[in-house]
Amino acid sequence: MEHIDKLLEIMKSLRDPENGCPWDLEQNFSTIAPYTLEEAYEVADAITRDDMNNLCSELGDLLFQVVYHSQLADELGLFNFYDVTLRINEKLIRRHPHVFGESKITDAKAQSIAWDRIKREEKSESKHVTNQDNGVLDGINKAMPALARAQKLQTRAATVGFDWNDIQAVLDKIKEELDEVETEINSDFRNIKKIEDEIGDLIFSCVNLARHFQIDSESALRKTNKKFEKRFAFIESSLAEQGIDLNEATLDIMDQLWNEAKNK
Repeated sequence: MEHIDKLLEIMKSLRDPENGCPWDLEQNFSTIAPYTLEEAYEVADAITRDDMNNLCSELGDLLFQVVYHSQLADELGLFNFYDVTLRINEKLIRRHPHVFGESKITDAKAQSIAWDRIKREEKSESKHVTNQDNGVLDGINKAMPALARAQKLQTRAATVGFDWNDIQAVLDKIKEELDEVETEINSDFRNIKKIEDEIGDLIFSCVNLARHFQIDSESALRKTNKKFEKRFAFIESSLAEQGIDLNEATLDIMDQLWNEAKNK
């Protein structure tokens, strides 16, 4: 707690009206929010790269974002950092009755279902929620990355039985959506909007396949991005060693180097 208290003191000093940092004094919730998202992505990036030393640093940066927003709220008399920790403590205890109470949970899947049920109950009891704002899919953050939100929507729908129990059915759906993409592309009157819709359906179905194997779609795609970057960097370096300009290299040459990178 000594280090936490020190961090809170540093934050207050940065926002001190007389001796604080000019940049920090100009900030508000809206201007800091993009940095909060950036720090969260940097945490995810460190995990993807398996860089635990950097992860420690990035988690500190993300913690500072929580402290920053809490300080802004404290100045407005809304809440402070200790209120934030109080609420998360209460929430975790309330949502884990099998740990802190008498309830019984058989496995992780059952816990996920119970978590969503408790969360919906909390929202329905909140005075800020209307009767029209209490559906199964309500409350899922619309600002989430599209892949993550798609997986969240599917997971929430599955809690009430709207889901396939057969993996083959999921694969068949992907094939169906891919066929529909191909149909739109080969249409005599190609409609980009329809192609966009069908590609969206195809991606949504692929997210569903990942979910059935408890694979996080965002993480999976992040790893694929990293793999693409490494292989393309190999193409660039190999062409440079051969004295070939990247812009003048043929697709056949680059494809050959791609396969070489893949084999390596």
